[in-house]
Order: sequence, then C-alpha cells, then structure tokens
Amino acid sequence: MIILLFRTVIAFVTLLLFFRLLGKRQLGELELSELTVSMLIADIAAIPLQDIGIPLINALVPIAALFALELLLSVAGEKSVRLRGLLWGKPCFLVEKGQINQQEMARCHLTPDELMLELRRQSVDDPATVEYALLETDGTLSVLLKPESRPATAAQLGLSVQSVGYATIIIEQGRILGDNLRKIGRNRRWLYAELRRHGFGDAREVYILTVNAAGQVYIAGKEKE
Repeated sequence: MIILLFRTVIAFVTLLLFFRLLGKRQLGELELSELTVSMLIADIAAIPLQDIGIPLINALVPIAALFALELLLSVAGEKSVRLRGLLWGKPCFLVEKGQINQQEMARCHLTPDELMLELRRQSVDDPATVEYALLETDGTLSVLLKPESRPATAAQLGLSVQSVGYATIIIEQGRILGDNLRKIGRNRRWLYAELRRHGFGDAREVYILTVNAAGQVYIAGKEKE
C-alpha cells in the first residue's frame, strides 16, 4: 500500500510539472494535439498505478516523450502558419452577416439546435443580429454582433468614465491576505476601520472583501450556520 501511494505521488507530481511546462494556454484550451496527448497520458499513467509489478519508469519515459513532442509541435506551429493549419485547423465562419453558413455547419457536424444553444450562452437569441460567429479551433464560439445590435459604449455616447481597475481580494473566508493589502498601499488599521464601517467586528466574520483601484470596497459576510 505504501509503495502504491509513493508511486501515485511521483506520477502526480511529474504530470503536474509537465503540464505547467506546457503553459497556461494549454491548461485552459485544448487543441486537437493537446487533447490527444492528454488522453494518451491518462492511459499510460494509469498502468503502473494499477500494477505495481510494472516499473514506474516505463510510464514516465513515454509521458516525457509525449510532452516533448507536444512542445516541439507548439514551437513549430508558432513559426509555420501552414503547419498550424494542418495541426489545429482554422476557425469556421458559421454565421456571416446574419446568414447561417449551412455548408460550414455540415462540415463541422453542427445542428441548428447546437448553434442556437451556443448563441444563447452569449446572450444572443437572434442570428440575424450577428455579424460573424466563428467556431474557434478550441471548440468555442466567438460572436461579433452587427453594429446596430451592439450595446452603446461610453465613447460612442461621449461620456468620460473612470476606470475602477482590478478588484484585489483582501479578505478571503475570514483570512486577511497581507500581501494583497500591502500591494494596494493599505494597512490593517484602514482595514479594521472599513470592517467597522460595514458593521463587522472581526475579519473572521467576512466571507470576501475586495478593493478596486478606485478605492471601492465590496464586502460580503459569512452566512450564519
């Protein structure tokens, strides 16, 4: 049992390091080659964990080879547009100027129901209001509305709007994040004053507290059990 646990920890740490080497893009979006590598790695890593008689190195070597191959393909794809198209394909225009491209829909094996579902997920209920809808190479749908259907921006209305910036978490589930507090140029005296101003006696009563660049504070208390 101890040996199996030890082998599991080694496999987990190794896979974690390899995935970190691939970068955040690969962690958030799986292209075709990345999905293939992930499926192969899952099968290879499971074999020595199920049978402790198989040396762990028999799984680590092919896993390392797969990650190296994926990194090489990523680098090559960055340098060659043609290779990138062959490996990961190109975006498909499913909707152009309000018209559904039925040939592209058939080529991508999509039904009208699936297209409407993806449009609704982006708060679009009428394809006629869509300038372009592209099926990206990672399987997501990007939607660009027609100019007359887009929400008016402050610039179009001639308004000057102050940016509130990024909201930094200061308290998370009752715990004060000291590094974040120092990053925004505040101290604990200011924080405790804000807590009292919002009716809280202690940070442990707070579920989350954030502060943006404009100094606006959002605070939510913990729900009572």
